[in-house]
Amino acid sequence: MKTIRLLYPDYVSGGLETYKNAKHLTGKQVAELFIRYNVWEYVYSCYEALHTTGANYIVEDIDLYIEARKPAIV
Repeated sequence: MKTIRLLYPDYVSGGLETYKNAKHLTGKQVAELFIRYNVWEYVYSCYEALHTTGANYIVEDIDLYIEARKPAIV
């Protein structure tokens, strides 16, 4: 398993909590989802833009990111 250094711990934990509450998931479920679809790296790479947006935008943006990475169903 890859370890990611927390460069913005308050932002990351806040984003996880926001997503968890919006989707009615547990912290463990969100962590597993973020790992499966590489969301952690996406969030870090987009920190400068995402941290200036609202909670709804972040949730929608993460949803779009995950959807784009799910395998296509034929």
